[in-house]
Formats: sequence, structure tokens, C-alpha cells
Amino acid sequence: MSRGPRPLVPSRIAPGGVAHGGRRTPTSRIGGFVALTKPRIIELLLITTVPTMVMAEQGWPSTWLVVVTLIGGTLAAGGANTVNMVIDRDIDAVMPRTQGRPLVTGLVSPREAMVFALALEVVAFAVLWVWANLLSAVLALAAMLFYVFVYSLWLKRTSTQNIVIGGAAGAVPVLVGWSAVQDALGWAPIVLFVVMFLWTPPHFWALAIRYTEDYRAANVPMLPVVETAAVTARKMLLYTVVMVAGTLVLWPVGHLGLIYGVAAVLLGALFIAGTAQLISNATPERAMRVFAYSISYVTLLFAALTADVLVRHGV
Repeated sequence: MSRGPRPLVPSRIAPGGVAHGGRRTPTSRIGGFVALTKPRIIELLLITTVPTMVMAEQGWPSTWLVVVTLIGGTLAAGGANTVNMVIDRDIDAVMPRTQGRPLVTGLVSPREAMVFALALEVVAFAVLWVWANLLSAVLALAAMLFYVFVYSLWLKRTSTQNIVIGGAAGAVPVLVGWSAVQDALGWAPIVLFVVMFLWTPPHFWALAIRYTEDYRAANVPMLPVVETAAVTARKMLLYTVVMVAGTLVLWPVGHLGLIYGVAAVLLGALFIAGTAQLISNATPERAMRVFAYSISYVTLLFAALTADVLVRHGV
């Protein structure tokens, strides 16, 4: 498979056009630049950042620190997502789900997008370094570099393990959040990093089952393209089981209480059950239900983590 981008192919512009669907094709220049950052993906990353900061502080950290960490993290992730769109614009032109993206429609040029991405990364690094600390800034930059060079430029077009290894970049925000508070790392954020790393394959492969033909047309070897949906579902289940085990390891390591523990057990059991059912009935519709639940799972798990810390410390 070719690693470099292929020439853009003319295509009909489909409605939606961003990673998680449900969005209109941007029509304004400002809307185009915002769409380049993939805001809905950033929302998910930020959901994991603030609770990690609360756990690191064992209470509510400085609100100013929370704000600057979220700003820095948003800008860093937005820059990385923008570079990813530049690299993947040939693929996006082929896949109906992404044909409305601004680099495909011509709303924004590749050169403009790269300048925009570079500016975002510079400002992100400066914000985190000046108002948080150097460690958090370096971690955010490292996540961007890993996402761009390891996932986007190398693995995405060459390996079925693309999203497994590349998913490490999406797990870094928990490290950024912890380091912003502690200016150091420890076992708790490392366990959280592993949990998010393991969460990515079942989350993304569920979406890939739904869009298998799109990925096949774009010559991208996502696992459901190379293996059957049932085989993909079995591997999803394996990652889900190990991930849930990781959330239980976090219970004592993170000095968390009953609120978190009960949530981790119940939410994890539902995730395992939903993924297991997919093995015998791996339809696109059922896969999208697992995909939707995976987002709810992270949101509710980290909400429970936050509530646990704040309630136990009387905040």
C-alpha cells in the first residue's frame, strides 16, 4: 500500500462529513477551520482531562489551571487533527462519510490548514508551558507528533494495528491533566493511560464495522476490512475485558471509593455484554450501538471518578 497521499478524486459532497457523523458540511471559512480541528473528538479527550486533574489534586484544582489546561489541550489536539486531515484528504474524498470535510470541498487549502495547525501547536505549547508546566506541554506535543507520524503517516495505510498503536495518542490527555497538577507522573495516571489505550480499539473498530466498505474503497486496512466482522468483534471483546480489568486496578491505585468502584463494575459489565453480543450478530446497526455506548461509557466512568473524589473530600 502506498504511504503517501494519492491525488484527490472528484466526488459528490455528502452531508455530515466529520468523524462521528451528524454534522453539516461547513460552508463558511471560519466553520471550515473549526471543522479541521474535529471538535467532537476533542470533546471526548477533554472529558478525560478534568477528572484526571481532580484525582491528581484529590479535590477541585485551581480553576485557572483547569481552564488553561483545557485551552492548551484543545489547541494541541486541534492542531494534530488538522494535520491528520491534510494527510488524509485523499482518503476523505473517497469515503462518503468524510466527503464534506473542508479540505475535500476546497473550503480551506492544504497550505492554509498546515499554517493553521502549526499556529495551534505553538500556542498550545506556550499556554501549557507558561501557565501549567513544561512537562504537560511536552506531553501534549509528543501526543501530536505520535498521532501525525506514527499513526497518520505510517500505520493507518499499512497495518491492521493502526488504531491499536495509534490510539496511544488519544490516551495522552490523562497524562497531561495529571502532570498539569502534579508536575510529575505516577502509577494512577499510567493506569488511566492504559485504560484509555485499551478503550480505543473497541471504540473505533465498532465504527469501522459500520463503515467497512468506505475503508475498503479507500484502501485503508482497518481490521474489519481485513478480517470478518465476527473476528473483529472477538478482538474487541478481548480489549474490552482487559480495559475493564484496568479500571478495577485503578480503584485501589487511585485511592478511589465506592462511587467509582460500583460505576466501574456496572459500566464495564454493560460494555462487555454489548461487545460479546456483537460476536454473533455483527451488524452495522449493532456495531453503532456499541460505538455510541463506548462514548457514554467513558463519559460516565470519568464522571463517577470525579464525583467519588469530590464527595469523599467534601468539595
